[in-house]
Amino acid sequence: MVTDKKDIRALSKEQLRDFFVSKGDKAFRGNQVYEWLWQKAAHDFEDMTNISKETRQMLDAHFVINHIEVDSMQRSNDGTIKNAVRLHDGLIVESVLIPTATRTTACVSSQVGCSLDCKFCATARLKRMRNLNPDEIYDQVVTIDKESRHYFNRPLSNIVFMGMGEPLMNYNNVIKAIEKITSPEGLGMSPKRITLSTSGIPKMIKKMADDGVKFNLAVSLHSAIDSVRTSIMPFNETFPLQDLRDALEYWYAKTKRRISYEYVVWKGINDTDEHIEAFVKFCKYVPCKVNIIEYNPIDDGHFQQAASEMLDRYIRVLEDNHIVVNVRRSRGKDIDAACGQLANKS
Repeated sequence: MVTDKKDIRALSKEQLRDFFVSKGDKAFRGNQVYEWLWQKAAHDFEDMTNISKETRQMLDAHFVINHIEVDSMQRSNDGTIKNAVRLHDGLIVESVLIPTATRTTACVSSQVGCSLDCKFCATARLKRMRNLNPDEIYDQVVTIDKESRHYFNRPLSNIVFMGMGEPLMNYNNVIKAIEKITSPEGLGMSPKRITLSTSGIPKMIKKMADDGVKFNLAVSLHSAIDSVRTSIMPFNETFPLQDLRDALEYWYAKTKRRISYEYVVWKGINDTDEHIEAFVKFCKYVPCKVNIIEYNPIDDGHFQQAASEMLDRYIRVLEDNHIVVNVRRSRGKDIDAACGQLANKS
């Protein structure tokens, strides 16, 4: 719904306090409203029960709460839940709840569509319509936390920014959302349970390090040979591996936190010893761990999962070089909720 009213969640606590003072009310009223908006995730001023009816009506006359709505929800055979999330302007993004025996993870989106052009990702085929606001990112997490409690009887334990969009191309809003998620005045989650996954924007990785962020960093790498990486991730021509390496070394020097590399092995693309050797060499520049990710087809047939023997060889050589490696089996493939499949299909 289009309205001239300002989204109240765009205001800081200080601005809310100032607003109430300007209306002849007490500043602490701003604290109360701020708590309702973030810690209690209120979607309607009428929900703010410790505030007078007159004050709620006054807020409604000046502001709107642009909350998200779950347009549709799908449940996978493996328990994974995919939400098609409708934003206040009618655009749709997707978010995913991934359950395991010990945790539930929210995979959230940061853009409508994507700014980048990775050939193997369904989201990259969607035009980037706009960046998500901090509250729209926050709301995805609140929604998945409620689903985790309802369906799995436990609160959300982890968050990954691996949904639609490149988080570092929406840096300011993503950082503001994480600040709210980790704040005691928000959801109070530990930043150690949050991972931001990027395709690799060197200057923004350096900025994260300079800003002293406390969450984890993952890099979607897929090849440590420039020509091959550019062929599957064309933006690599602008941000080549040497620049990425420099940024990651800078990150580690500033944060002392190791990096996770996400890596898919495709038949006929990066399934040779040359690629394994290049990858091992790249892994040795900074302390890291590797997640070998099962590929999820997006219908065109060009990208196909490499033979299991080649995956085993990658794992063996990485381990022989004392590099921690995990194999991530995809979840939610039957509802197009797996890594790289988010494209507003239902």
